[in-house]
Amino acid sequence: MNILLAEDDPVIARHVKEALTQEGYRVDHSDNGIDVWEKGDIGEYDAVILDLGLPDLDGLTLLRRWRRAGNAVPVLILTARGSWMERVDGFDAGADDYLPKPFRNEELLARLKALLRRAGAAPATVVDVGRFRHDEVRKTILFDGQPVELSPQEYRALLMLMADPDAVVSAYDMAHHVQGRDDDSAKNAVEAMIRRIRRKTAPDAILTRRGFGYTLGSEEP
Repeated sequence: MNILLAEDDPVIARHVKEALTQEGYRVDHSDNGIDVWEKGDIGEYDAVILDLGLPDLDGLTLLRRWRRAGNAVPVLILTARGSWMERVDGFDAGADDYLPKPFRNEELLARLKALLRRAGAAPATVVDVGRFRHDEVRKTILFDGQPVELSPQEYRALLMLMADPDAVVSAYDMAHHVQGRDDDSAKNAVEAMIRRIRRKTAPDAILTRRGFGYTLGSEEP
C-alpha cells in the first residue's frame, strides 16, 4: 500500500513514517504544499495523510484543488487546528477523516486502516516480498514457505527492508528505526542482527551493499 505523507514538522514526519513503514506501508514523504500537489496529482497513492499547515500551499487549498480535479484519493487530515469549525472546513473540502495533534500513532494507524477499508482498498494481511511472506495479523514471517523465529527487533528490521525491497537501508537508519539510537554500538548491533537473520534464513536473503547498507534487492551489476 502506497501512502503519501504530507507533513512539514520533521519530528512528526519521522515518527509517522517509521510507524507506517513498520506496518508494511510504502511511504513517500513531502514537506511542502507544491510538492504534495504535484505528487498527489500524478502519483498512484492508496491514501494521503495531509497536514493543513503546509508551507507554499496550505492543505485545505490543496485538498479542494484535488477534489475539483476529480482526484478521489482518501485523505486523512492531521492538524493542530482542533476547533469544530475547522474540522467542518476540512470535511467540506473533501477530507475523509480528521485527526487533531497531538495524537498517538496507534490511533493514526487504526484510522488509516478504517479509511482504506471504507475506500475498498484495505491493506492485505499477507504480503509477499521475494522469498519472504509477512502475515500482518499473526505478526509472522515465512521464508521459502517456512516459519522464521525472529526477535522483535529482527522482525522490525525485516519489515523495514520489505517495505521497499529495492531500497538500500544504512545500518544507522536501521538502528534508529529498530533501537531508537544511531551510535556506533547500535550500528554494530545491527550488523550482528543481520547475521542472525541470515543464519535463520539464507546467506543471500539480505544483501550487503558495501559502504551503503542492506537491501532485499538484486546484487550490484
